[in-house]
Amino acid sequence: MSSANNDEVISRASPHTIKKFELIETYVKTWAQKLLNNQYCNGLVFIDCMCNSGEYYDDNHKQVFGTAVRVSKVLREAAGQYPGKQISLYFNDISDEKVCHLEQLIEKDKSNFHIHTSIGDGNELLKKIGQNLSHISNIHYLLVYDPYDATIDWNAIFPFLNNWGEVIINHMLSDSVRAVKMAKTKAAIDKYEQTYLTDIENLIPYGSDKAAYEKRIEEIIVALRRKQNRKYYIAAFPFFNSKNSIVYNLIHCTSNIAGFKLYKETAWKTFGGKSSTKDTHGEENQLVMDFEGHGCATTKTDEYCYYVKDIAKYLQTIFEGQQGVKLDEIWAVLDEHPIFPSDGFKPQIKKELSQNYGATISRESISFAVGSYKA
Repeated sequence: MSSANNDEVISRASPHTIKKFELIETYVKTWAQKLLNNQYCNGLVFIDCMCNSGEYYDDNHKQVFGTAVRVSKVLREAAGQYPGKQISLYFNDISDEKVCHLEQLIEKDKSNFHIHTSIGDGNELLKKIGQNLSHISNIHYLLVYDPYDATIDWNAIFPFLNNWGEVIINHMLSDSVRAVKMAKTKAAIDKYEQTYLTDIENLIPYGSDKAAYEKRIEEIIVALRRKQNRKYYIAAFPFFNSKNSIVYNLIHCTSNIAGFKLYKETAWKTFGGKSSTKDTHGEENQLVMDFEGHGCATTKTDEYCYYVKDIAKYLQTIFEGQQGVKLDEIWAVLDEHPIFPSDGFKPQIKKELSQNYGATISRESISFAVGSYKA
């Protein structure tokens, strides 16, 4: 990912960047355990093709480790727990100084744990690896694609979107919102046309509409899928800086609903029980009139930072007045939702429905009341 001090071997990591490290690390820890415990999984491959040096400092000048160091530690421990499964990691950066520094920080190889480092264009590495994906079975991939200059090379990602595995893409939303309308040089125009796979004339009307850029990226991901009849899951979570401005979306793509559910749960827990790093200053508790419903009071909803109360509100809207709705049916609705989790938050969701929407909770079902939020 681009930064003002990107040339430094050890650079500053902002709080939202550290949260990104935490999210990926936590996700990989559970992702690896779930897969390695499956008899049909022979091994894992993790790829960070723009890995940086692996070491940073925070706002208090304390040492912070990045994705590469964190994940290598997690997966080396997993390799020790599953000696019959092979784990390979690929770390690449365009800077030889950063790669050399990373090599001093990461764990060494063992019989079933191998780290491959390289220097160069990360997209070229992905194209090389991608050529062999279709010939490998029972190996599960996780690609972290975090480009320095906010450019997405879809040709490099394409094989990973179409094979058994998962992709995490850092969509540098702030760059597009700020700079697309000012793009004049051929290099700048090419960058955005490549990222959004459309002419710059089609992007200019987006202006500062973040949702338009987000939607375009998801449209591309879906369009690149060869097996259009097979369900594909996309979950995107925004990261905000200290000024409360959105910086990027971390997009998770998979054909496996278990990975989709796990990523949503991990993101919400990383953010402390909400869907982003945005500071809503308590506005989520502010009462507003719901003129689209019964014209009664409800709580304010921020589409860039949802809380558990928003999950309850969503379920109340769907099941209002229905009696004895099976819990499995309710959780299945959330399983398919692009942002809302069910796993990890079920007790909180049931409590919110009971206390603020008058729902009756039983061991196997929920009866939803008619009415609105109880202030």
